[in-house]
Amino acid sequence: MNFIQKLEAQWATSNSLLCVGLDPDLTRIPSHLQEHAEPIYQFCRAIVDATHDVVCAYKPQIAYFAGAAAEDQLQKLMEYIRLEYPHIPIILDSKRGDIGSTATMYAKEAFDRYQAHAVTINPYMGRDSAQPFLDRADRGVVLLCRTSNPGAADLQDLEVDGQPLYERLASMIAQDWNANGNCSLVVGATWPEQMRKLRKIAGDMPFLVPGVGAQGGDVEALVNAGQTANGTGLIVNSARGIIYAGSGFDFMQHARDAAIETRNLINQYRHQS
Repeated sequence: MNFIQKLEAQWATSNSLLCVGLDPDLTRIPSHLQEHAEPIYQFCRAIVDATHDVVCAYKPQIAYFAGAAAEDQLQKLMEYIRLEYPHIPIILDSKRGDIGSTATMYAKEAFDRYQAHAVTINPYMGRDSAQPFLDRADRGVVLLCRTSNPGAADLQDLEVDGQPLYERLASMIAQDWNANGNCSLVVGATWPEQMRKLRKIAGDMPFLVPGVGAQGGDVEALVNAGQTANGTGLIVNSARGIIYAGSGFDFMQHARDAAIETRNLINQYRHQS
């Protein structure tokens, strides 16, 4: 089963478009875990155990692990999810992007070292920087397109022959780069009108949607703009609003409650058959 098939199956099984982002900040995890030998792993594993039945995917952000010299804990977490919840796709959020030979090593890092089902990459260096990822037909390639940050417009909205660059990129990916059917696009929740345009360009290609919760994305607007005809097509990511919903010994229950609330809010606006 490739990444897209695994994602489609999990959308159906969990009745959820929610992706929980695993962004473990040592200064914010519960104090009773701080002295543990593997505090980041213990925290993230607890979040996964608390939310596994209400998500369509998990998205660990590699910088939070690398910044704490905790890559070994990331590797252990990835293995835990694969073994305990093998049906749930894992998207490694690393946003790699470099020349072909280096990109080949980054693809090995994501897919062979961490065994992620999908990885985020930055495509703005061109096709050769994405090709080593695209060639892995069984794995997902989630390409930055229209991101959620305030400065996204500085470059992504620049016009090329009368069309915004991000739209040109989406067309290129949909029509040419997606030969293996393993591409997805990152489309920020903070830009629902741009998302609506991209849905027309990209067809049923999945959108990874950051910007819900702490970044202020409007759930109703993004679901209406980005869902496909069958009420799926979206991987709606929320990290801080879920994983830091509680800070005491009962943080797992608070995370679960926040995940269920977010899942249900998203589902209010879906066209479900």
